[in-house]
Amino acid sequence: MKRIVFLDYVRVFACFLVMLVHACENYYGAPGSTDMAGPMSLLANETDRFWVSLYDGFSRMAVPLFMIVSAFLLVPMKEGQSAKEFYIRRAWRILPPFFIFIVLYSTLPLFWNQIDMETSTRDLSRALLNFPSLAGHLWFIYPLIGLYLFIPMISPWLAKVSAKEERFFIWLFAISTCMPYLNRFFGEVWGQCFWNEFHTLWYFSGYLGYLVLAHYIRVHLDWSTRKRLIVGGSMTVVGAVWTILSFYIQAIPGHLIETPVLEIGWSFCTINCLMLTAGAFLLFTCIKKAETPKIILQLSELSYGMYLMHIFWLGLWVSVFKTEMGMATGLAIPVIAICTFLSCWISTLIISYLPGGKWVVGTDSRPKTSKLTLSA
Repeated sequence: MKRIVFLDYVRVFACFLVMLVHACENYYGAPGSTDMAGPMSLLANETDRFWVSLYDGFSRMAVPLFMIVSAFLLVPMKEGQSAKEFYIRRAWRILPPFFIFIVLYSTLPLFWNQIDMETSTRDLSRALLNFPSLAGHLWFIYPLIGLYLFIPMISPWLAKVSAKEERFFIWLFAISTCMPYLNRFFGEVWGQCFWNEFHTLWYFSGYLGYLVLAHYIRVHLDWSTRKRLIVGGSMTVVGAVWTILSFYIQAIPGHLIETPVLEIGWSFCTINCLMLTAGAFLLFTCIKKAETPKIILQLSELSYGMYLMHIFWLGLWVSVFKTEMGMATGLAIPVIAICTFLSCWISTLIISYLPGGKWVVGTDSRPKTSKLTLSA
């Protein structure tokens, strides 16, 4: 099979956006938070308010894009492949690097006094339960594993479902992404109450909707490039403006605000984030190159390892450009993200060439030729 070129671009783009998001979080985390925002948020001034809203709001498509890429490649499962075979293949791909980095995030910060022995011991003891205290970005792996677990169950349906029936599912998913706003303005709805969180559309909500959306785009969407550009561009603009403003309007400098309240429009399963993600993905599908450029191919292959390690590098560059140099926020955020991205690229590439390096960063020592099938 020939490689799906535009997906390489999506992976690289999403990987950088993740780092841009986390660079921004250093500018609205309340005192005492780490490199990622904590339970409470505090904007220092109007400049931080503007640039964090702009950069971080636009970048909120990153996680759903990763979900869509995996789903685009993996559903429905290959004919004749058993659930056991699918699970084993996915497990060998993501779990060894994941657990290695859980250990690294639980131990390495001891050497620069970012955590104490008690915290390190607690994080290690909970390695099979949740991510370490300084590795909040690893939350993403858990819902990704959940999607992988569900793929063998939903694949038979996707293999035979009609476009119309699949659109019905996607519409219900889209309505479910309005729930955060419905709850904010109307309280509990559709059966929600203090003893029941499972509202009417609960079973159509969450990242499963992105999985079905990816399959629909790949199998049923026959739009021309022009229509994809127009619709995708419009959805991206509307979704981005909505996502950016949802934060900016609430982020009053000097006011301590609960982060979930402030980030209501930044949740990955909100209607505006769905529009932003779906629109951007449609734009990427317009890339018609026959082969992936070598640099993009290499970055795509290394993106998992880069994602896993980036918090280590992020803290360094935040200390350089924000703390020591006091660089202006509008420039510092992208510079921090770029330096983090380049550092992760170089580090992951070096590790990938070492014996056994693929178990650390999730790829073989030398990136594959662009004529091979992309692995998720």
